[in-house]
Amino acid sequence: MAREFTRVGVVGLGTMGAGIVEVFARNGVDVVAVEVSEPALARGRATLARSTDRAVAKGKLAETDRDALHSRVDFQVGLEALRAVDLVVEAVPEHLDLKRRLFAELDRICRPDTILATNTSSLSVTDIAVATDRPQQVVGLHFFNPAPVMKLVEVVRTVVTAADVVDDVEALCARLGKVDVTISDRAGFIANALLFGYLNQAVGMVEARYATREDIDLAMKLGCGLPMGPLALLDLIGLDTAYEILNTMYRHGGRDRRHAPTPLIRQMVTAGLLGRKSGRGFYTYDKPGSAKVVPDGQTPAPTRTVPDSAPVTTVGVVGAGALAAGLVEVFARAGYPVLSVDGDTGSSAGISDAVRTALDEDVARGALDAADHEATLARITWSATLEQLADVDLVVEAVAEESSVKQALFARLDEVCKPGVLLATTTSSLPVIEVAMATQRPADVLGLHFPDPAARRPLVEVVRTIRTSAEATATATAVCAALGRTTVVCGDRAGFVVDALLLPYLNDAVRMLEAGYASVDDIDHAMKLGCGYPTGPFEVLDAIGLDVALAGQRAVYREQREPGLAPAPLLEHLVTAGYLGHRSGRGFRDHSGR
Repeated sequence: MAREFTRVGVVGLGTMGAGIVEVFARNGVDVVAVEVSEPALARGRATLARSTDRAVAKGKLAETDRDALHSRVDFQVGLEALRAVDLVVEAVPEHLDLKRRLFAELDRICRPDTILATNTSSLSVTDIAVATDRPQQVVGLHFFNPAPVMKLVEVVRTVVTAADVVDDVEALCARLGKVDVTISDRAGFIANALLFGYLNQAVGMVEARYATREDIDLAMKLGCGLPMGPLALLDLIGLDTAYEILNTMYRHGGRDRRHAPTPLIRQMVTAGLLGRKSGRGFYTYDKPGSAKVVPDGQTPAPTRTVPDSAPVTTVGVVGAGALAAGLVEVFARAGYPVLSVDGDTGSSAGISDAVRTALDEDVARGALDAADHEATLARITWSATLEQLADVDLVVEAVAEESSVKQALFARLDEVCKPGVLLATTTSSLPVIEVAMATQRPADVLGLHFPDPAARRPLVEVVRTIRTSAEATATATAVCAALGRTTVVCGDRAGFVVDALLLPYLNDAVRMLEAGYASVDDIDHAMKLGCGYPTGPFEVLDAIGLDVALAGQRAVYREQREPGLAPAPLLEHLVTAGYLGHRSGRGFRDHSGR
């Protein structure tokens, strides 16, 4: 039988500590909430009151339940108040020396059978545990912010943590309505080890001026369906906290450069630009602690002078796969007459069936009426010859992701198409400039990357090369606006914005699995329940295709030559074995029965 925890202590009543207090008290557990001084205690009490009052205002907590919750909390100054508790969870600042001193003191004060838990997000639980004479009773309980909302708790066992202690805290997590993932003691655990490499890389993009803060955040929200962009998330976490986590993971996690804090983070922390807590980070806020973003010197002007765009009235789409079908649907639904060319593969019947099926499904679910269904189909002309593209204003290719194939196609388009036509490649991994230089008109060539699935994602990355004209970029942006899409304009670099941030994160997840640290399900749970991601990394990989992810990761690695970006051997092996994800019936999971 699992141990019954009737009275627990929480040390440190900042945002996280107060949230942990609320989690326990909401679930009928008496809590001793401890701070170092009366002013700090008052701030913690106020934080808890604001959180519960918001829950009442939103109808998520009854007033009587709120009052009962508060009656279970005993606010105290000093650790002596913890003598009789069954469990202590610390949520003090992320400094090893501070936590070690605290645990040594808790070891002296608490009953011999009391379990001591740390909420550290990056420090070694073992290093904290050995400051006590009871390391077998020390465990990591990593809650995620905001603790009352986020479902995940990472239960971190050290090499000496007793099995019954792990069992007891796992049962407690279930009582609290949380999903626990039990893992061993490693820098960053699951969620932070995957999250912060991605966040750090996003800061590197800003530092290199590759894209604006707004475009990076938009790209990841709209292109990947994430709840927040990476830079806004860093402002929420706090740049000082992020710096400490990254620095700890770099020093204790194998010195992977993906976790070495970018110089910009260190500079911002030194300058006091800590994010929401200080009123300014990557964005500027109404006041310290506010979530309201206000304009600053980097905010784009509401209206910007842009070059004139060329009129586009007809569109050609070349390709016979799922992406081509999605693009034909997107342009035709937006009102453009579309010439669909299968690229001499003889597959026009297949792409026609795919488009019809997609439109039929939209009618069935009420997203499209019958009249629009017929009007959309009437705008599409099916062809097997490139010569029929002679009079279109825009050509978008969606052929195989092979440089030689795309270059040969663009050389032919250069011969067939009229002067001034905008030629766009949908490549997600190849250099656009290589495709452009296969023509005699590189100024008219750019990338239009529609994140998968093209028919559903509201984002398009407009990729300009060093030869792309301003008019071509303006034309592409105007066309995407007519499609109802948000555009992010970026340079010709492997992965652009979305894949350059997404693919290394996915690759890190594969490496974590390969090392035997956690299972496919635990890693997916950690990112969905701990970070609020709509899908876990292995769900994403199986959906987009392991071969597609591998090709993209290889491109990113070839360009940057960073060891931490080398494709995970497990990913290479699965692709070699033909385990490509959904479309092959098996990837990281078995999909053959679906």
